[in-house]
Amino acid sequence: MNGVIKKKTDKGFGFISIAGQDKDLFFHSKSLVGVTFDELNEGDEVTFDTEESPKGMNAVNVKRA
Repeated sequence: MNGVIKKKTDKGFGFISIAGQDKDLFFHSKSLVGVTFDELNEGDEVTFDTEESPKGMNAVNVKRA
């Protein structure tokens, strides 16, 4: 899937906005591949997979597009 980094926190997680979807997708810094959390900025385009968690869907294997 494709999306855009909508928000990052100083606690090592953030949210990805997906075109055509109302709900943003949570991601954690440990889900990043080939990029560090500090290298990503709000507005960057990313690709990712999704994974079900107890709290809902999360983005995993997050890479800069």
